[in-house]
Amino acid sequence: MDSTIVLVVIGVTLLLFVYLFWDLVKRLLINSIVGIVLILLLDLVFGLDIALKMSVIIAVAIFGLPAVGTILILYLDGMIR
Repeated sequence: MDSTIVLVVIGVTLLLFVYLFWDLVKRLLINSIVGIVLILLLDLVFGLDIALKMSVIIAVAIFGLPAVGTILILYLDGMIR
């Protein structure tokens, strides 16, 4: 009886951990995809001549929308081409 309670507590704890971890991964993945789509739209549709170097793509893939905003500010300020 005592081991059953311990197993139930461990199982519930693992399910909670997996749920919270998946929620975090899902939000980060969506943020990265939206960032990449937005940087491509800025470059292709709006005609901003942002150089799509590997460093820009990696920054947007890792940080998502904040990276797009930073790159856009740096581009408009003339710091990157």
